[in-house]
Amino acid sequence: MWKRDEAVRPASGQPAAPQPPAPTVAGASPRPETSQHMEKDIVNIGKSVVIKGELNGSEDLTIEGHVEGTIQLRDHVLTIGPNGKIKAQVFAKAVIVLGEVTGNVTASDKVDIRDNGSVDGDIVSPRVAIAEGAHFRGSVDMQRKAVPAQQPKADTKQQPASQPTTPLPQASVPAGAQRVGV
Repeated sequence: MWKRDEAVRPASGQPAAPQPPAPTVAGASPRPETSQHMEKDIVNIGKSVVIKGELNGSEDLTIEGHVEGTIQLRDHVLTIGPNGKIKAQVFAKAVIVLGEVTGNVTASDKVDIRDNGSVDGDIVSPRVAIAEGAHFRGSVDMQRKAVPAQQPKADTKQQPASQPTTPLPQASVPAGAQRVGV
């Protein structure tokens, strides 16, 4: 009968040094580095957790509980799970909403409101996706970062030099009307 210990020992009777694992063919078995990449820094806040105040982080975050205050994950993804209830100002790279958000959401990359997700507040992001069945009440600003910096230049070029820059006399405005932007 074959025994593993006897097959590994050398003929001299001394115990054999441990052998390094044999190289495997790619795809033949799960590679540990693949699972390490999949286990990227993601933090979960469970259903029973309530946070009031300021929440800052440098990792991706999934919230299933309640958060009130401010959430700042400027370079990371914030996911509000189906049980998550947020009453906060949100600043993140990307925001995925499956639960409820009450407050303004600002994302440098994308805001995605999925089925049954709800946002009551204003969204500022270059890309916004709202799924059928989602709830949204507020305004959306989808300007890219470069556009506001270039816009004042365009305004000065469009204004002719002959136009007066002083405000119009009060008498020229009809009674009851408001003057805006002059």
